[in-house]
Amino acid sequence: MEMAAGGTRVTIRGEGVYDFRKQVGRLKVLLPQDPSGDSPHRPITELLAPGALFMKNRGAGVPADKWVRVETESMADGNLVTGGATDPYAAAELLLGAEDVSFVGEEQVAGVDVRHYRGTADLRRAARHASDGSRDSLAAAAKGFATSRVPFDVYLDDEGRIRKVRHRFSFVNGQQDGPVAVASTTLLFDFGVDVDVRLPDRDDIFAGRIAEE
Repeated sequence: MEMAAGGTRVTIRGEGVYDFRKQVGRLKVLLPQDPSGDSPHRPITELLAPGALFMKNRGAGVPADKWVRVETESMADGNLVTGGATDPYAAAELLLGAEDVSFVGEEQVAGVDVRHYRGTADLRRAARHASDGSRDSLAAAAKGFATSRVPFDVYLDDEGRIRKVRHRFSFVNGQQDGPVAVASTTLLFDFGVDVDVRLPDRDDIFAGRIAEE
């Protein structure tokens, strides 16, 4: 994920596994170095689930063994941007709002032959057609972004599976004078591997206040 605002560009990277049947996943998200050049932050572990995002190592004042839980529909962007990685299921379901799609050509992604399409997705339309797990999040994003229209590039393999999808969001951030440009790229590979994602127990979730860093 790349964010650009006020002449500053920030890149956030993450990698993990995702179960599209259960709509759950686990990611390790690495934040960039501080502008001062200090050592990078510890990776943030994120667990993705329908309607919820769980984060470990996120925020000062949270015990190391505790998780922070956030309801995705409460986020202004529906967790398409805030977590530093776009939920793979939401990234796919956003395409349900696709409009003005054109075929760009045949290419390769990680050695796999793909067909490249380009278009614009409308968040409101996507929310209307999305599954229960994504509907509220996409509806929240439609209200929170500077515009509900999201340009995208998607690369599909011969079986119609998404191998790569790139969305370009315009996000309103209260700390910036204008919208923040966000480009989120999701790469999918190793289809069919076993995925074991266990969500935290209630006792493992932090109930206090996250301190400002």
